[in-house]
Amino acid sequence: MKLLHYQMFQKVKYIGLFLGSLLVGIGSASAQITTQSPYSKFGVGNLRGSLLPQMRAMGGIATGVSKGTYFNNINMQNPASYATINTTTLDMGMSGGFTTLKNNASTDRSFNATLSHVALAFPILSTKSALSFGILPYSELGYNFKTTVSLGNSDENRKDVDYLYTGEGGLTKAYMGYGIQLGDHVRLGANAEYLFGNLIESRSAQLSNDANAINSRVQHKNNIGGLSFGYGAQVEIPLNNKTSLVLGYAGNSNSKINSTISDVTTLYKLDLSGNENVALDTVSNLENKSTKMQLPLIHQFGFSIHKNDKWVFGADYRMGNWSKLVINQSNQQLQDTYGVSVGGQFTPDAGAISGYFNRVDYRFGFNYDKTYIRLNNQDIKEMGISVGMGLPFTSFSLMRGSFQKMNITAEVGKRGTVGNGLLQENYFKIHLGFTINDNSWFRRFKFD
Repeated sequence: MKLLHYQMFQKVKYIGLFLGSLLVGIGSASAQITTQSPYSKFGVGNLRGSLLPQMRAMGGIATGVSKGTYFNNINMQNPASYATINTTTLDMGMSGGFTTLKNNASTDRSFNATLSHVALAFPILSTKSALSFGILPYSELGYNFKTTVSLGNSDENRKDVDYLYTGEGGLTKAYMGYGIQLGDHVRLGANAEYLFGNLIESRSAQLSNDANAINSRVQHKNNIGGLSFGYGAQVEIPLNNKTSLVLGYAGNSNSKINSTISDVTTLYKLDLSGNENVALDTVSNLENKSTKMQLPLIHQFGFSIHKNDKWVFGADYRMGNWSKLVINQSNQQLQDTYGVSVGGQFTPDAGAISGYFNRVDYRFGFNYDKTYIRLNNQDIKEMGISVGMGLPFTSFSLMRGSFQKMNITAEVGKRGTVGNGLLQENYFKIHLGFTINDNSWFRRFKFD
């Protein structure tokens, strides 16, 4: 009876922990600006990718990554991988980072942090199929910059006009997916994904040195919410008793999701200190117009070679048809994207009784992407390197089949360039995740 009570307590504990974290994650996703990047002005913002810290540490490889170890990780980038999950798995985490923006004339630094993800997975119907659901960011929008233009032909009548551009918000993805293994080598899976969030942007024109000037601001708000779909497949080919080759494919459909657009124009004056006075007038040019946003078709291909409980190495190639992104029946004039990731993981001795660092997972990776932005006839590219560790915890419930691990990842990279009158972003990001594996949900205890 005590063991039955313990088992029920474990179920209630994980469900409560997941639901509480999910509510915090939804609030965090809708309330915080999680980036300061002028490049997020384009499209739907800076794309995050469906990656947990343990995958980011390996450069973002995930499409061809399966279990390969005794420990379960949730790989929502390819839902076919859910079929390898054989214990209840809970993963939650946070991320933060420093960004340095620079051009030929100036440099600016910022820091942002937020809760990053909450995900749960557990086997269902058999030991070769599993269900997963959770929430994580899809894109981030956050920028604030100014340009100044001088008007007039002489010093006497010259006026400086400041054009201010700001943006905040982003999209969040809540998903539910299922993966199943067919036979000994093939796995299939699919995700139903609900994208939601706000993209809020404004542009202002003001005469900062003229207190009598009437300035104007146009705010554009896009409230997005709709269903999309992801799907994937993996084929695992044994090379010997402990080593396997996994080939993977994952894709996202070019779904149409709901969008509600509003545009508001505000007229205002500035006081002598440069602060904004009460609005003189507010005009709604467009209010709650219902329309659609057409997402692009995305393909991802990958492979990994892994030796059980020892090492894994792999690579991914991805491509996105972002030139087809349409918002409010308007093509966004973006570019198609492509990117590659290469990385791996090594564990000296996962079953070591002594020597803690023999049980630690050591990860490394590299990524390169051509983004969907092109400015001044130049493609904006991003590249970075990453390292990380999976730190196992010694659990008091080890004998009952409960395992915990902390995954920490550091990323260093850059986006854009200072050449050709452009802007370069250098970033340093830290991702922290906590993963729990517990098989007491599905164990039957014979004795009290």
